[in-house]
Amino acid sequence: LLLLPPPPLLAGAEDARQEAAVRALARRLLGPRAAAVELSVEAALAAGGPDTYRLRSPPGAAVAVAVTGSSGVAAAAGLYRYLRDFCGCHLSWSGAQLRLPDPLPRLRAEIRASAPGRYRYYQNACTQSYSYAWWDWARWEREIDWMALSGINLAPAFAGQEAAWQRVYRSLGLNQSEIDGYFTGPAFLAWNRMGNLHGWAGPLPPAWHLKQLYLQYRIVERMRSLGMITVLPAFAGHVPQGVLRVFPHVNATRLGGWSHFDCTYSCTYLLDPEDPMFQVIGTLFLKELIKEFGTDHIYSADTFNEMTPLFSDPAYLSRVSNAVFRSMTGADPEALWLMQGWLFQHQPDFWQPAQVRALLHGVPLGRMIVLDLFAESKPVYQWTESFYGQPFIWCMLHNFGGNHGLFGTVEAINHGPFAARRFPNSTMVGTGLVPEGIEQNDMVYELMNELGWRQEPLDLPSWVTRYAERRYGAPNAAAASAWRLLLRSVYNCTGVCVNHNRSPLVRRPSLHMDTELWYNASDVYEAWRLLLSASAELGSSPTFRYDLVDVTRQAAQQLVSNYYLSIRQAFQSHALPELLTAGGVLVYDLLPELDSLLSSHSLFLLGRWLESARAVATSDQEAEQYELNARNQVTLWGPSGNILDYANKQLGGLVLDYYSVRWSLFVSALVESLNSGSPFHQDQFNQAVFQVERGFVYNKKRYPAVPAGDTLEISRKLFLKYYP
Repeated sequence: LLLLPPPPLLAGAEDARQEAAVRALARRLLGPRAAAVELSVEAALAAGGPDTYRLRSPPGAAVAVAVTGSSGVAAAAGLYRYLRDFCGCHLSWSGAQLRLPDPLPRLRAEIRASAPGRYRYYQNACTQSYSYAWWDWARWEREIDWMALSGINLAPAFAGQEAAWQRVYRSLGLNQSEIDGYFTGPAFLAWNRMGNLHGWAGPLPPAWHLKQLYLQYRIVERMRSLGMITVLPAFAGHVPQGVLRVFPHVNATRLGGWSHFDCTYSCTYLLDPEDPMFQVIGTLFLKELIKEFGTDHIYSADTFNEMTPLFSDPAYLSRVSNAVFRSMTGADPEALWLMQGWLFQHQPDFWQPAQVRALLHGVPLGRMIVLDLFAESKPVYQWTESFYGQPFIWCMLHNFGGNHGLFGTVEAINHGPFAARRFPNSTMVGTGLVPEGIEQNDMVYELMNELGWRQEPLDLPSWVTRYAERRYGAPNAAAASAWRLLLRSVYNCTGVCVNHNRSPLVRRPSLHMDTELWYNASDVYEAWRLLLSASAELGSSPTFRYDLVDVTRQAAQQLVSNYYLSIRQAFQSHALPELLTAGGVLVYDLLPELDSLLSSHSLFLLGRWLESARAVATSDQEAEQYELNARNQVTLWGPSGNILDYANKQLGGLVLDYYSVRWSLFVSALVESLNSGSPFHQDQFNQAVFQVERGFVYNKKRYPAVPAGDTLEISRKLFLKYYP
């Protein structure tokens, strides 16, 4: 565990630089009120151990509180602790509640806190595409501020890498058309980087590379100025086909197709780790990146993400990981390899203990950090003797595809990290948040960030009561009761819980749809009633309005399942009137009402996603390409629905013009079947509905990026009509 080298010079940023950065953050967050908080950074405070902060109120009235951190991140985490626990404030993806008391409260005694581990990690390889694909600097700046206040000190900086790869490929002799045929479009780059896909929805225009490079400079500079350690990408072994033309004698093998994609856009070439070109390409790329962006000596590479290795021979697997690591140390002798541990639990039949040990032991102990990526549901450390001695980070994955849907495993995350630290010979070095998509379920992430600084579990019911009060800026008994109900139901999935929204609402209709819930549906209906009853008092709070949309949306999603079951039952018992009634209510009332609810809030608008894609473009042609990328990702996910609805979202515009149209077609097909006496054929329906789905991707309709309608009124109207 202690083999990890301490971060060099606090990730290359000295105290004064970090102090200036955290003071600037406080001004962005608090405006003129930041003057009443004194912020300082002293690396010595940690005494060589994990991040530490100290809060105290100095004598005299000019400054209410003095926050000292061992790094910029530690100071920011200390500031948020003060704002959260003493000023009743709250910050999240969906909004901030920063009504500060006047004057600011003074502390009776000094408070000192140290993180239980070296790292608090954030980001998933997929988040780069599901959430960050179209971000500008203003949005990145907000995220990095949130990361610092959350105490996150280790995170990838993956933007702009394609520009570096393009230079490397050109220097190797590839031509532009070979490079263009390799990179995917912006919304799918995460899977290009992991060797799953090539070419789909591409190519990348030259302007894309320039903008991403510019972003990366700013991201890396800001993260390091706050004392965060940036993780840069490294070479995992996947190469464009053009490499085989230029070097006909290289030993490369074509991997199989990935996730319902055939070799048109999948089946990447993997360079044999023992081929000398492996080291040449890997070292060239890292040197290019380091020259451009500097380094904090931690690099990410995933060779076998959802891809089966060619051989299960342990000696071969050790050679692969050793080759990847040597291509890192060839460019940076101090390199540490950060690897996603997803593969071990994704393909357990292949990754038996001998195979896992071989891959991990191809790298010297302490020179690799493994992300135990899905530790809240399927921890790997338990069956690998703590990753056979390699350091690991206990991660909460929580979200797949950036789906909407209330979900959490609060008991697992409240106890899991502490159990992992107590595990025999544990090599755990921190905690992590690794959702595939963000901007959902704020509560779960606030909880996980708080646990990253705690030495023992929290009392969850009292924690969530305080959460509601901070989030809305006022105590409210009904809102607190609603949150305690949500905590014990949707947020407390136990066992192996995969948060994939499988609700019939967002799936292609069939007669065999899953309507199972892991919680009591009536708890959500009751939470909805309670929140609505609090709207007179809390209705002016932006975070309250967001939560009211989200809980109403969850209730509507449950109602869709009920109508689906009525539709199926009516069809199976040949009851045409009942089929017409249930189908009519679903298609002509419930779904349009849900769409108007979502359209009343800016964070639930399809137009916001599509317009952010268009905003990155520098020409009409680029704008059309980016919009198609954005539309395809949340619907078909591939040319022919290859990963259909994996990244489903509940957005105003999408519900009405995509999900609702599918349901209308389904109900019509069932009615037609009963009328004509001919059986319903799912495969025929799938062919017809695919035209509808594809039609949506290409319909060119512009969707509003500003909300319309009154959230409270629409939610109340839905409630009066549908509350069971």
